[in-house]
Amino acid sequence: MAGKDMSRAIGLPALAELDGLLLAAAAALVGLGVVMVTSASITFADRELGAPLYFLLRQSLYLGAGLIAALLCVSIPLAVWEKGSFLFLVAAFVLLLAVLIPGIGHEVNGAVRWVRAGPVNVQVSEPARLMIIIFLAGYVARRGKDLAATAEGFLKPMAIVGAACVLLLAQPDFGAATVLLATALGVLFMGGARLKYFVSLVVIAVGAMAVMVLVAPYRVRRLTGFLDPWADPFDSGFQLTQSLIAIGRGELTGVGLGASVQKLFYLPEAHTDFVFAVYAEEFGLLGVLLLVLIYGVLLWRMLAISAQAASIGRVFVACLSFGLAIWLGAQAAVNIGVNMGLLPTKGLTLPLVSFGGSSLVVCCAAVGLVLRSHLETAAPDNRRARRQRAGGRKT
Repeated sequence: MAGKDMSRAIGLPALAELDGLLLAAAAALVGLGVVMVTSASITFADRELGAPLYFLLRQSLYLGAGLIAALLCVSIPLAVWEKGSFLFLVAAFVLLLAVLIPGIGHEVNGAVRWVRAGPVNVQVSEPARLMIIIFLAGYVARRGKDLAATAEGFLKPMAIVGAACVLLLAQPDFGAATVLLATALGVLFMGGARLKYFVSLVVIAVGAMAVMVLVAPYRVRRLTGFLDPWADPFDSGFQLTQSLIAIGRGELTGVGLGASVQKLFYLPEAHTDFVFAVYAEEFGLLGVLLLVLIYGVLLWRMLAISAQAASIGRVFVACLSFGLAIWLGAQAAVNIGVNMGLLPTKGLTLPLVSFGGSSLVVCCAAVGLVLRSHLETAAPDNRRARRQRAGGRKT
């Protein structure tokens, strides 16, 4: 009883009030992530650090922080997030600018994407992306009529997103910029942007990205390595060929948990960007289908909650849930596509599964926000509002 009273006092809902399928899918992915990060990193950690469980311990700490972030997001009313949407935008740009300042940004593998926060590195694109999605949802809620009626209403938020993408490309982080742009377009399209504006900007964005690929030699190498990785399997095509070998070795049922060969110093970034390849090797096609099914359940529930919010006129909630679904779905699809050789290497993690504190904490927060969305839109008064709207349409 005391525990329940305390939960109510700090605003935590009862577990039964949350969306069970969404919670179960997220928990399955996080649990699978802890197992796979351990399996993929244990040999590397033992050789390089002399501590086989180093990445397991760090991932467990990140997961603890992620659970705290999710609980906070579930506890805070969405009206608070909506009112502070502009402040979130300002904070996002502060992070994206700060990482480019010498002495603040931390360079890893030639990219300046991290800011040191004590003993950990924060990849600023992760929280910045979430903050920008919150801003876009707030913009649609406030300026939905302008968005649907005028080019200016559409171009203003896209100019802001474009500026954020420029800062991401300066790091450089082409993958994060691509996912942010796709998410922004999806949110604004759902918010009522005219199809002609949407299509025009998509064409311009695709053209601009093609130019950016062609003017950067390392991106050209990634593209040629993706198109024919076996032409140079020991240089530009090395990551992809090792990933494809891992996936091929898995066959139908996999070689068994912990029995991957490719993770033994062959496959780079085995516990981060290419954890899917190790998973496919150890669990095979059946395991891959199960993983895709879990992601499918996660995205289905997020989109269903968005539709539920839209049905009762909660525009901010609907756009926020929709945007978060696009973001997580697009990032998962890109990561899996890269691992399977369907897309050029982007450096994006597998949401809720790959090793990485920034990604895991922010993804947990995103799930918490959608759980809060379900909590508010599934309330009894909102169910009555939906019935009344349905009755009004029938009459």
